[in-house]
Amino acid sequence: MRRVSIYLVMVAVCSLMLTACEPTVPSQYIQPDDMEDLLYDYFVSQGMAQRDFSEGSKVDYNRELYLDAVLKKHDVSRADFDSSLVYYYIRSDRFYKIYKRVQDRLGEDAMLYGASASEVERFTVTSLTGDTANIWNGPRTALLVPYAPYNRLSFHIEADTAFHKGDSFMLNFVSEFLYQSGSKDAMAFIAVKFANDSVATVNTHFSMSGNTQLRTASDKEMDVKEINGFIYLGQGYDPTVNLRMFIIRDIQFIRFHKPKEVEEPDEDEESKSKSGLDSLQQVPDSLRPQRHRLGERPVPVTKTELNVPMNRH
Repeated sequence: MRRVSIYLVMVAVCSLMLTACEPTVPSQYIQPDDMEDLLYDYFVSQGMAQRDFSEGSKVDYNRELYLDAVLKKHDVSRADFDSSLVYYYIRSDRFYKIYKRVQDRLGEDAMLYGASASEVERFTVTSLTGDTANIWNGPRTALLVPYAPYNRLSFHIEADTAFHKGDSFMLNFVSEFLYQSGSKDAMAFIAVKFANDSVATVNTHFSMSGNTQLRTASDKEMDVKEINGFIYLGQGYDPTVNLRMFIIRDIQFIRFHKPKEVEEPDEDEESKSKSGLDSLQQVPDSLRPQRHRLGERPVPVTKTELNVPMNRH
């Protein structure tokens, strides 16, 4: 009994020591819970700004208006917000935890306010053997910064028995640039390697926040061996710029089976139809409907023409 008590005391002391050793955020920066609430409202407001205005210049202006409203709601100045982002920027492990909780809340709210599962997970199916399936095997959320090795998210997918000839693939994700200044440049790249070791590649550059899709063409003759790719944030690290952060979320990699082709009729059926047509064409003229002018009497068909034997009396 005494040994158990000593063990419990030691566990409690170790827990207190670990808690005490956990680094805290200095008071001049936004604390993690408050930062989570602020970022949640920020992403909601930016989505509203994108929805309300579809023209580029108006969208940028509207984003700034919504951001100012969010900061006013949380009683935070733009300078405090920027400095806090910089603080978490160089401590990406903490920012990942905050951002993950924000994404969980956004997903829960989407379902709460009526978004169906198909709208939240557009291409995800229960079976990877279906005609359309999300085969992404990496993290669904990523944070990139413009200096190596943290400026690249790479992925590798091995083909299995569920892959078919003629499959095509699409990389789909939502991105958000959090930049104080400087040009924005990111790239997505996919390389599909086939059974004969030939490789087909496709890539795209983008510089605006929003949804990005990159799709590969299909090859009806070759089996897929493996797929490699990456999402890359350009522009090397510049110490004069306080904040350059690129957030990727809702990452999906969709496999599409080619549609089934309509079966052509068999040669036997085709020959039968032709023979039937030929038999119709071989009908003698005497058995075909006869046309005559108005007022004329049609010429009767005789038994001789029908090959009917004449009755002899």
